Amino acid sequence: MTAQFFAPVASPQHPRSTFADRHIGPAPGDQARMLAAIGYSGVEALIDDAVPAGIRTSRPLDLPPALSETAALDRLRELAARNTVLTSMIGLGYHGTITPGVVMRNVLENPGWYTAYTPYQPEISQGRLEALLNFQTVVSDLTGLPVANASMLDEATAAAEAMALAHRVSRRTEPGAFLIDADALPQTIEVVRTRAVPLGIEVVTADLSGGLPDGDFFGVLLQYPGASGAVRDLEPVIGQAHERGAKAVVAADLLALTLLRPPGESGADIAVGSAQRFGVPYGFGGPHAGYMAVGEGIQRQLPGRLVGVSVDADGSVAHRLALQTREQHIRREKATSNICTAQVLLAVMASMYAVYHGPEGLAAIGQRAHRRAAEIAAGLRAGGVEIVHDAFFDTVLARVPGRAAQVAGAARERGVNLRQADADHVGIACDETTLPEHVTAVLAAFGVPEAGAAEAAEALPDGLRRESPYLTHPVFHAHRSETAMLRYLRRLQDKDIALDRSMIPLGSCTMKLNATAEMEPITWPQFADVHPFAPVDQAAGYVELIGELEDALAEITGYAKVSVQPNAGSQGELAGLLAIRGYHASRGEEHRDVCLIPSSAHGTNAASAVMAGMRVVVVKCDEGGNVALDDLRARIDKHGDRLAAIMVTYPSTHGVFEETITDVCAAVHDAGGQVYVDGANLNALVGLARPGEFGSDVSHLNLHKTFCIPHGGGGPGVGPIGVREHLAPFLPNHPLRAEAGPETGVGPISAAPWGSAGILPISWAYIAMMGPDGLRAATEGAIVGANYLAARLGPHYPILYTGRNGLVAHECIADLRKITKETGITAEDVAKRLIDYGFHAPTLSFPVAGTLMIEPTESEDLAELDRFCDAMIEIRREIRRVADGGHDREDNPLKNAPHTAAALVSDDWKHPYSREEAAYPLPALREHKYWPPVRRIDQAYGDRNLLCSCPPPEAFED
Repeated sequence: MTAQFFAPVASPQHPRSTFADRHIGPAPGDQARMLAAIGYSGVEALIDDAVPAGIRTSRPLDLPPALSETAALDRLRELAARNTVLTSMIGLGYHGTITPGVVMRNVLENPGWYTAYTPYQPEISQGRLEALLNFQTVVSDLTGLPVANASMLDEATAAAEAMALAHRVSRRTEPGAFLIDADALPQTIEVVRTRAVPLGIEVVTADLSGGLPDGDFFGVLLQYPGASGAVRDLEPVIGQAHERGAKAVVAADLLALTLLRPPGESGADIAVGSAQRFGVPYGFGGPHAGYMAVGEGIQRQLPGRLVGVSVDADGSVAHRLALQTREQHIRREKATSNICTAQVLLAVMASMYAVYHGPEGLAAIGQRAHRRAAEIAAGLRAGGVEIVHDAFFDTVLARVPGRAAQVAGAARERGVNLRQADADHVGIACDETTLPEHVTAVLAAFGVPEAGAAEAAEALPDGLRRESPYLTHPVFHAHRSETAMLRYLRRLQDKDIALDRSMIPLGSCTMKLNATAEMEPITWPQFADVHPFAPVDQAAGYVELIGELEDALAEITGYAKVSVQPNAGSQGELAGLLAIRGYHASRGEEHRDVCLIPSSAHGTNAASAVMAGMRVVVVKCDEGGNVALDDLRARIDKHGDRLAAIMVTYPSTHGVFEETITDVCAAVHDAGGQVYVDGANLNALVGLARPGEFGSDVSHLNLHKTFCIPHGGGGPGVGPIGVREHLAPFLPNHPLRAEAGPETGVGPISAAPWGSAGILPISWAYIAMMGPDGLRAATEGAIVGANYLAARLGPHYPILYTGRNGLVAHECIADLRKITKETGITAEDVAKRLIDYGFHAPTLSFPVAGTLMIEPTESEDLAELDRFCDAMIEIRREIRRVADGGHDREDNPLKNAPHTAAALVSDDWKHPYSREEAAYPLPALREHKYWPPVRRIDQAYGDRNLLCSCPPPEAFED
C-alpha cells in the first residue's frame, strides 16, 4: 500500500520543478499551441520578429542562478537575522503598533485584498471602496475636516501636495513663499523643499511658537504635536495666517487626535499626516498610508483619490471614485498633481484597525501612550533632568547638556532606541507597544531611579482636550468580536474581483502573479519591526538586501546606479526629471526647461514634467502609433536650445515596439537633451533589451508591475529610478541618512530614506527565484500571451496598433469605435458586460478613447486566456444581435450590465432578453459564477451629491 501511495504518477503535463515554471502560466505544450495560433513554431522566432534588432541587448543577464523557493527564503532569513530589532522610541512620525491578528491574516496576508487593482471599475470593487470610505471617515472625524481622500503616499508627500494645493487655491500667479514651523518633522521639511524648488516656491522655516514672522506667505505648515513632542494651541497662529490670506496646513498625529482638539476646530484648512500607527508596522520606513483632509470649498481640488457614495441603476447605495481628482494624470500638462496612486492596502489596514478598536479602544491606546510618556517625564524630573516642554502627548524632550550621545548609547545597551536630537537633547517617544519595563530602561539610561514615575500627572492642556465625538458610525461599533470582524472582512472581500478569482487583463498595469513565497518575508519581525531612523548598523540585513536589489535592477536595465527611494511610479518620474534638471543646472544650462512628450506616453509623464518645473511640448504620433519623427525634429528645431528632455514609454502605451526609438534618442541627445524612458512596460524588455543600452539616460521602474509587488487595490507601489553615470550625482538623498543617496542629490522624494523598504523583499525574492533565464522566459511569455490574445480576438475586434510583422508587444488595444458607431454599444458597455462573465475589464478608453487595452502577463495559463477570449467573443456575438435587431438597442444585456442576483430574482423583470442570457451567457458560468454586489453605478449622481464618508444606516434602507 505504501509503495503504491508513493509511486510516481505519469502525467502528460510538464513537471513544474522550478519557481519560474510555476510563475509562468502556460506549460511548454500550451505555449507551443499559442505560438501556432500566432503563426510561429518557436518563441525565439516570434521574439526576433517582434522586438527590433536595434534595441536587443548583446549580453545575457549577469545575475546569480535561480534559487528554489526554499533556498530564497533561507537566504532572506539570513538577511533578516542581520537586522537587530530593538524597542524604538525614536518617533519622528513612526511609532510602534500592534497589528490585530485578524487584520494581519485576513488583509495584509490575504491575496483577496493584496492582489486587487485600483477600483476604477467600481461595480467589482465595492468591498475595498467601503474599506476606503471607512478610512476617509476615520481621517475626517479625527481631523475635524469634512472631506478626506483615500490616502497619500506618506506624510511628507502629503505635506508637499498640501503646499501645492494651498498655492493653487490662493490663486496667486507668482510662486510666493510657504512657511513651515521649525518643529515640523525634518523629513517633511526637506521633501517639501525638494518639491518647492522646481516650482520656484520659497520655503521658509521659523519657530512659530510665538506667532508668525513678518513676510508674505500663501500657506503655513504646523506640526501637531511637534516633532519635539510639544503640544501648542494652534488657533492663534492659524488666525494670523488667515488674516494674511494664507492657508493653514496642520500635520497631525491621528492617535493624538483621539485626545486633542482636532485641527478643523482650530481653523485649519488642510490636515495631513500618516496612519502608520494604526496597525501598520514600521517596515524600515514603509509602505504606510499618508492622508489629507480639507475644509469646505477645497475638496474639488483635492489631489489623489476620493471615494464617494452614489447609487446604481436600481437606486441602491454604491461606492465609487469621486470627482476628476482620481484621473489627474490623464489631464497631462493641465494636471495639478502627478499622484495617480495611493496606499490602499495600508489604508484598508488602518481603517480596519479603527473598526477593530472603535473610538473607545483608540482613545484607550492614546491615553496609555500618553501615560507612559508622562511617567517618563515625571521620573526624569524627579531625578533632576530638565523636561523641555510641559505639554506633550506621547513624546518627551529631555535636556542633558553634553550627554545626549551617552544617554542614547546607554538606552541601546538596554534594548531601547532613543532619538538624539542634538548634543544636548534626547527625545523619547511612547506608543501602543510601550511597557512599564521600557519606562524603567529609559530612566536607567538617564541614570535616574524609577521612583517618582508612578506619581505622573497628565500633560495635556485642559483647553486642548478633545470634546467632540468621533467614529460614531455603526461600522466602528458593530464588529468588536473577532468572529464579527472576520466575517466583515470576508463579506467585503467577496464583493470584489482580485487575482485570486480571475485574471485582470488591464493594459499597462501588468497584473501578474504575486507569489506566496515572495510575500511571506514582509511580515517577519526582523523586516517589519525596524524603525527607519534606527542606527544603520541595526539594519545591516536591509542595507545588504537593498544593495543587492539595486545592483540587480541596474544589471537588468543597463544603468549605472539605481535608487529605490521613490515610493510610487509617479514619484520615480519626478525623481528622474529632477535628476535631469540637476544635471543641466550643473552644466550652467538652467534655461533648459522644455520636456517633449509623445501623445503615446504614459499618462503621468506630463504631470510629472510640470511638477519638475518644465514646459510640456507634445509630439504627435503617426497612424501606426509611433512617434512621428518629422514632428519630433520640428519640435527640436523650435526648442533645441531649451530642450531638457523627452519622456517616452517603451514599448509605447499603444502596445508596440517602435522601430525608431534609437533615432528618437539620438535626435534628442544631439540637441543637448536627455532621454527618459518610462519603465511602465518593462515587462516586455527584461532579458531582451536594456533601456540604458539603447539610448535612455534615466527610467523609473514599477516594482509593483514587472517585479511582482502586488497592487494592493491601488497601492503600495515602488518606483525606483535607474540612471546612467552622469546622472548618478543627482539621485535622491535624505537629511537623516547619508547612506541613502549622494551628497549632491536633489533632496528626498519620499519621507523614508529607502522609501517603502518593507516590501522590497518581494522583488528581491522574485529576481532571486526566477534567475536570469526565468526573467527572460517571463518576458517572452508576456509577449507570446499578448500576441495570442491579439490573434484570437483580432477577427472580432480590430487590433488598433501593431508593430512590424503585425505583432504587438506585451499588450494590445481592441478598437471598438466602429462598433460603437454602428451599434451604440460602447467600450464601457463591454467592460461592464465582462463583469457578468466574471472578469475585471481591460483598461478602458486609455490611451485611446473608445478602446480596451489588454495585457495578459506571463502568469496566466492557456485555460484562463481562452476563458477570457471566449467571453470577449461571446460578447461580440451579443453585439451582432444588437446590430441585426435580435436585441433592443437600449434594453439589452450589454447596456444593462452588470446584472446582480437581486435583479435576476426580482418579480419586476421586464427586459426582452431572458434571465439566463443575463446571468449565464456561457455554460461554464454555471460552475463558477461571480455575482456583482451592485448594478451599473451612476457616476454623475455621485459627483453632484458629493458624500465622502460613511453614510448613515438609513441610506441603505429600501
